[in-house]
Amino acid sequence: MRTQIGIIGAGPAGLFLSHLLHREGIESVVLESHTREYIESRVRAGVLEQGTTDLMMATGVGERMRREGLVHEGVEIRFGEGRHLRIDFKALTGRGIVVYAQQEVIKDLVAARMAAGGEIVFGAEAVAVEDVEGEKPRIRYRKDGVEHSIECDFIAGCDGFHGVARASVPEKVLAIYERVYPFGWLGILAQTRPASEELIYANHERGFALMSMRSPEVSRLYVQCSPEENLAEWPDARIWEELHLRLGLGERLKEGPVLQKNVAPMRSFVAEPMRFGKLFLAGDAAHIVPATGAKGLNMAVTDVRVLAKGLKEFYSKGRTDLLDRYSEICLRHCWKVQRFSWWMTSVLHRFPEDNAFDRRRQLAELDYLAGSRAAQQSLAENYVGLGVDGLDADGLDV
Repeated sequence: MRTQIGIIGAGPAGLFLSHLLHREGIESVVLESHTREYIESRVRAGVLEQGTTDLMMATGVGERMRREGLVHEGVEIRFGEGRHLRIDFKALTGRGIVVYAQQEVIKDLVAARMAAGGEIVFGAEAVAVEDVEGEKPRIRYRKDGVEHSIECDFIAGCDGFHGVARASVPEKVLAIYERVYPFGWLGILAQTRPASEELIYANHERGFALMSMRSPEVSRLYVQCSPEENLAEWPDARIWEELHLRLGLGERLKEGPVLQKNVAPMRSFVAEPMRFGKLFLAGDAAHIVPATGAKGLNMAVTDVRVLAKGLKEFYSKGRTDLLDRYSEICLRHCWKVQRFSWWMTSVLHRFPEDNAFDRRRQLAELDYLAGSRAAQQSLAENYVGLGVDGLDADGLDV
């Protein structure tokens, strides 16, 4: 098999890239190790930045999001003895966010690619990436016990943190930057109306908590916990007790049946560079952020916006300058997002090594945020999404 762009992974990065390339008349094949049913039902967070929602609407995959997504114009932060403040995104930046679960984005992108005759090979496990420094880059993959090969002009590694793409880059080429946090998030999906129309972040003496949602009838809630937490020690009653204590919402927080329960570790991770020969890394294959800033999906979309534009310039004009700067452009944006996600994490969580001084300093930072429009504007600008050097405000053209 031969195609112009071989894409490993049918997550947000891989599917968005294939969709954007199709609009420019560039062929691609997407390899996905799981089934379509699996990727469309795997529950993931879904806070979409303004740039992501604008891109979805502009490229024809945003209609269901427009109907069903929950538009938010701010978030609430609670701390100290019952103190709380609202960060008004609309007033501070003129923009907002949309809560629309990642699996719904996946459904919309898969449907669009299928309707356009796009090729997504499900159940195809990529086992090797070869000759990315040569003239005939290849992806070897296994499907139904039989090995196949795709020859490409370029390869996009959109196969996540544990995928084969980044592992194919020689260790001497990559610089790895990582911070593993000494806590995780215990999350539940509950059949109950959200306690607020907007997300609520809480800094509490017992640890962080978050009230989010997936729909007007389903809440997504988190409490800070040990990354090695035993779920058997967290019966539903204990989780609700912690949520009531940490969020401090009183009767606004209604308990309901727990539909799902899991523990997610927290880490910051960046691999540099994001290009090796004709292999380009995108999304979680290149970087991971703690979930506090709600940036994972949006970073993946930013990467493939840059990559799709570079490939368009290559095929339409023979230019390689944007492809040559792919890693530089994406990493500059990535580190700004890493900084913000680290800041949100550090100011809202309890760290085991913190002492009484650290606790008072943390509360003072939140107190400063509550009284400073400039600080609130900085948070709002980062939360709704920063622009990307090399792309227009609409994210579609240089």
